Amino acid sequence: KGEKNGCIFSMTQTQLKRSQYILTSLITLMILSLLAWQYTHEGVPSHYLFQRADLPELSNWWGALVLPLLTWVLVGRMNTKLLNANNKAEKEKAKMVVGFIAAVIYGVLLTVAFFQGYQEIASILFPGILAIAIFVPVFREEYLLGFILAMSFGFGAVLPLIFTTLIATASAIIYFTVRFIWKKLFVKTTKQS
Repeated sequence: KGEKNGCIFSMTQTQLKRSQYILTSLITLMILSLLAWQYTHEGVPSHYLFQRADLPELSNWWGALVLPLLTWVLVGRMNTKLLNANNKAEKEKAKMVVGFIAAVIYGVLLTVAFFQGYQEIASILFPGILAIAIFVPVFREEYLLGFILAMSFGFGAVLPLIFTTLIATASAIIYFTVRFIWKKLFVKTTKQS
C-alpha cells in the first residue's frame, strides 16, 4: 500500500500504472482479434458518416490505433483522479467501475437497437444521454471509455469517438449549467431565509 499526504491508498502509483498497461493491452488484443476475425470472414467493414455514401467512409481498421490510444489516455486520467482522491480513493474507484459498466450497457443497448432495426428505441436512447446528463456526469472518462468500447463492435472506433466527443461536450454543458442555476436559485434563497 502506498501513502500520500498521510492517507493510505489501496493502489500505489506503480499498481495504477500497471493497470493502465494491462487494460490497454487487453483492449489492443480485443480490437486486433475483432479486426482479424472481420478480415478473415467478410472483410473489415467501413462506415459512412450519418450513413450517407457522399460523406467520408471510415474503416474499422482505425480502431487498431484509436482504441488503444484512447484507453491509455482515459485510464491514465482516471488513475490521476484516484491518486488525487486522498482518503476517498476507494469510493472514487467504485464510482468509476459502476460508471464504466453503465456506459457499456447503454452503448450495447444503443448498438443492438440500431442494428436490429429498432430505430424508435435508438432514437430515444440517443438524446436520452443528454437527459441523464442532468443528474450524472456522463462526460467523465469512465463513461466515455465504456460507451466507445461498447459501440466500437458495431460502428468501428471512429464514429463512436466522434459521437461521444459531441455528447460529452453537450452533457458537460448541461450538467454544469443545471448545477449553476440550481445554486443561484435555491442555495441563494436558502441562505436568505
